[in-house]
Amino acid sequence: MKFLTRLLIGALSLGIAASIVPGIHINTPLTLVLAAFLLGLVNAIIRPILIILTLPITVLTLGLFLLILNALLFLLVAALLPGFHVAGFGSALLGWLVMTIISWAASAIFKD
Repeated sequence: MKFLTRLLIGALSLGIAASIVPGIHINTPLTLVLAAFLLGLVNAIIRPILIILTLPITVLTLGLFLLILNALLFLLVAALLPGFHVAGFGSALLGWLVMTIISWAASAIFKD
């Protein structure tokens, strides 16, 4: 049940980000759910590895490199999933930021 709640929150936040941020387009509701699932999977598996590998750069930039890393992972999911299109790095960064804020707020409301 917790997995489904997180998936729905992710899909909802991604859908809102796609409607707010210019340059992010999602073709179908199924693509929206798949993109939310894939983003969760990438954030759970690939992101921790990349954070460890880029730790020196992250320390030098006082953590700001993590913004770039998150936007690049957002672009990676868009590149892997047909039907989920992100126009460029700026759209990915803004989309990731909107999605994170909405997911954080929704998770705080629906916490266990």
